[in-house]
Amino acid sequence: MNKYSFTEKKDTRSGFGAGLMLAAKEMPQVVALAADLTGSVKMDAFAKAYPERFFQVGIAEANMISIAAGMAVAGKIPFTGTFAEFSTGRVYDQIRQSVAYSQANVKIYAPHSGLTVGEDGATHQALEDMGMMRMIPGMTVVHPCDYNQAVQATLAVARHQGPVYLRCGRPTVPNFTPADQVFEIGKGYVLQEGGDVTIIAIGHLVWPALEAAAALEEKGIHAEVINMATLKPLDTECVLASAKKTGCVLTCEEHQLNGGLGDAVANFLVRHYPVPMEMLGVDDQFGQSGTPQELLDFYGLNVAGIVAKAEALLARKRA
Repeated sequence: MNKYSFTEKKDTRSGFGAGLMLAAKEMPQVVALAADLTGSVKMDAFAKAYPERFFQVGIAEANMISIAAGMAVAGKIPFTGTFAEFSTGRVYDQIRQSVAYSQANVKIYAPHSGLTVGEDGATHQALEDMGMMRMIPGMTVVHPCDYNQAVQATLAVARHQGPVYLRCGRPTVPNFTPADQVFEIGKGYVLQEGGDVTIIAIGHLVWPALEAAAALEEKGIHAEVINMATLKPLDTECVLASAKKTGCVLTCEEHQLNGGLGDAVANFLVRHYPVPMEMLGVDDQFGQSGTPQELLDFYGLNVAGIVAKAEALLARKRA
């Protein structure tokens, strides 16, 4: 049985919007820039409350990043907002040169990420974004799992000094983490302890990981579930402790296997504590049009997919 419960489903992009309002009240240096998608990226409340601190740049994403870098040099804390595909692929040069190389205090906020962008299709479904950002020196990468965590993560990102990529999502998902849980950048959250297999999940796959753990429990398999809400810096102490306990690790993400959570965990474990490992994600494919759940099911990023991977991993461990 899943020991966690939820009373509502909410989208993490709305969690960002609420967190941005809290950050703005706490820090007058916080400003926001949008690329013609104010409502979609949930900056509309901020724009109404703080019109003098909101900048609509239009469909000019590269300019938006460059403007934000200049604002950071002037002492502001700028949050840029557009879809994840446009927040990374369209503006990679500006992020690398103007933000990261200069260690500018820019917060690149990217909702509408992964397969769950849904019917917008492959062109809008960013599945490579975390890998692109993770490879940039000095870039922090954060991906909260639900509304409450997105609120707290946005506050933590605003308080953090240095460039951050904050990935959020479009669909409503179970809201189950404590509303008052302070978000710590670089911390993995152990949601359930177990001794047979470690399941490390990020973003929208954290709740399915908990549901899969409950299904495995019914089969006598005790899974440890970790919400790795910060991809970079990775909580290597958390990964190592769990790998030593269970002896095998499964990662779950709504992202390409190349460059994402599985890649980061494997990179660490192969050098420090090699154990049998499996990865669940998108395997070198583009997305396609469909409802979020249809797409997650098609690519096997669901409870059944996690259970099957965990059972295959345990078979390898016991061989």
